[in-house]
Amino acid sequence: MRYIEPHGHMVSRTTDDYIAMVTSGCQAVCEPAFWAGFDRSSAQGFYDYFCQLTEHEPKRAAKFNLPHYSWLCINPKESEDLGLADDVLSIIPDFIDKPNVLGIGEIGLNKNSKNELTVLEKHIQIAAEHDQLILVHTPHLEDKYKGTRMILDALKNDSRIRPERCIIDHVEEHTIGMVLDEGFWAGMTLYPESKCSHSRAIDMLENFGTDRIWMNSACDWGISRPLAVPHAALEMRQRGHQNDWIDKVTFQNPISFMSQSPKFKIKG
Repeated sequence: MRYIEPHGHMVSRTTDDYIAMVTSGCQAVCEPAFWAGFDRSSAQGFYDYFCQLTEHEPKRAAKFNLPHYSWLCINPKESEDLGLADDVLSIIPDFIDKPNVLGIGEIGLNKNSKNELTVLEKHIQIAAEHDQLILVHTPHLEDKYKGTRMILDALKNDSRIRPERCIIDHVEEHTIGMVLDEGFWAGMTLYPESKCSHSRAIDMLENFGTDRIWMNSACDWGISRPLAVPHAALEMRQRGHQNDWIDKVTFQNPISFMSQSPKFKIKG
């Protein structure tokens, strides 16, 4: 099969993961900026991380003939410190023109706090001013519905933002409807212990259709599976879905969304 991994934190993965992904048919990987598993203490730490995402990780992926794209932000978990957030936000424009940067992400909310919302709105302003795509992290568990509603409202409050250029990630059964109904893209994250199982994700596809939806592994330093997307494709086949239906979700849809950035180039 062929597929795209549209949300994988490869700086935390091994080269064996790259080999396994390419062997399984991965055609490109996209890496949003995220939490490192600990709170960074300075903007310099983020500067080095952005260099890793835009210079060093693409070179590592290229050793396995895998195109690597990235997104930039300060993640919601580290947005409570407004001073640090402003310092990090100030350096993001310096990296936006890098050839593998697709946009701003993964921005969003973690605990739905006032400071997180303030930093989210500032990220949205940067995206609007620089005409960037947006990738959004929605909070987990009991705060997901409320946080998703807050995020959609923040995006809609800026008239420069077009919903079709924003993907709302980590949707679940109780949030996917509002995301799609308001014109945004929806990302389903396949995690072994949280977010979506393969079966739940396929259920949502069967209920909501395959338009403006993608699947991703969001593989990182925690318990996660970099081959979650091809494994889900296998389960789709076992349910009787045809190759064209599977290919649309796992390959064509990520291309359709990310090709809104002229930097994203891959053979369809």
